[in-house]
Amino acid sequence: MLVRQTLSSVAALLSSYGLLLLANGLFGTLIGLRTQIENFSTSVAGLIVAAYFLGLLAGGIQAVRVVAAVGHIRAFAAFASIMSVSALGIILVIDHVAWAAMRFVGGFCMAGMIVATESWLNERCTNQTRGQVMAFYMITTYLAAGCGQFILPLGDPAEFELFCVASIIYSLALVPVLLTRASAPRPSPPERASMPDLWRLSPLGLLGATAAGIVNTNFQGLAPVFAYGEGFTVAQTSTFMAAGIIGGLLLQWPMGRLSDRIDRRTVLAGVALGTAAASFGVWIITGTAGGSFTGTIVLVVAYGGLSSTVYSMCTAHANDFAPSNRLAQTASGLLIAYGLGASAGPVLTSNLMEMFGQSTLFIVNACVHGALGVFALYRMVRRAPKPKTQQRPIIVSPGGQFTSGQLYTSMRDQTDRDLARMTGAVRNDEKRRRPEGSR
Repeated sequence: MLVRQTLSSVAALLSSYGLLLLANGLFGTLIGLRTQIENFSTSVAGLIVAAYFLGLLAGGIQAVRVVAAVGHIRAFAAFASIMSVSALGIILVIDHVAWAAMRFVGGFCMAGMIVATESWLNERCTNQTRGQVMAFYMITTYLAAGCGQFILPLGDPAEFELFCVASIIYSLALVPVLLTRASAPRPSPPERASMPDLWRLSPLGLLGATAAGIVNTNFQGLAPVFAYGEGFTVAQTSTFMAAGIIGGLLLQWPMGRLSDRIDRRTVLAGVALGTAAASFGVWIITGTAGGSFTGTIVLVVAYGGLSSTVYSMCTAHANDFAPSNRLAQTASGLLIAYGLGASAGPVLTSNLMEMFGQSTLFIVNACVHGALGVFALYRMVRRAPKPKTQQRPIIVSPGGQFTSGQLYTSMRDQTDRDLARMTGAVRNDEKRRRPEGSR
């Protein structure tokens, strides 16, 4: 009953967010295909992809200030409007520098809308309902982003219509949240993270978040370039991308539950090495003459299902060792690490793809996750596992790709705890000072 009431109070917000992800899923693949149609080099395409995630990183750090200044509803509306404009700006100016600038703006706006959405959801949740509500949020994320891929075959990526469709959906995302009668929460000011402290706290969590940023961004931004180079049709490309995104739904809960029961590093090592194997499988089957497209899709589903769990497990592992008064800094540091990997990954990978062929994408991803799996095994030798009674439950997040709002959430939770402690201290002090007869 409580979950139903909570979901009812945020139905408009989730509707707007779903439309936002529907458009973003379409637009991300569309821009990748269009870079190839315009004969941009693979390295230039990588720079355009990196610009988006660099904007996402900047937005994850700074957009909370905008939300704090004007409120959740106004911030969401402003960011969605600018996002809609950037989608149309792409087809007005065919220039890679202009495209990179607009993608940076789009990434910043996306981070702002995620901050507003996740913080609003967490404000409406209790400890008893948060897991189920956030699970529904995760399902909305994956289904909307995956369904966006199936809009792609309805138009020609070489023309302007699909860009207009994306812009229209971005604009429609404004409607539910602007018409809602629900009151929005007031955000708290951010805190700074210390990367050296995070390294000392959890080397595996820090490197794992960086690796997740590299691999997830490589797939989201460069897989359409890979598909175009392999001669996939538009319909095949949309199916290929949707398989990887929707595959992320399959293993989130099973892997999360398993890592709550055994050493998380064991699960993380298995997931990372499994992702590397699936990635090599995609490389082999697409490089084989007459390779099965169905077989490719099966491997991509496995790849998406495994790789999407890496960030959630890395954050859970780091939080297992983080003291309660450092959760905000831990969340911030992991987001920055993810953002750095997401910004650098497409640039480096696209240059390798240009030198050695499009299939290099999955070789790079296999090597990154293979190295992460080996490092996880190494850390198991270097440090004893956290006792299960002291572990914090895993919070399922969408593969790390839409988690900027967790920074705000952790900051607000920490601020609330600090205020509670301060209030309690004041009350205790008043009791001690009160005369004996007045008690």
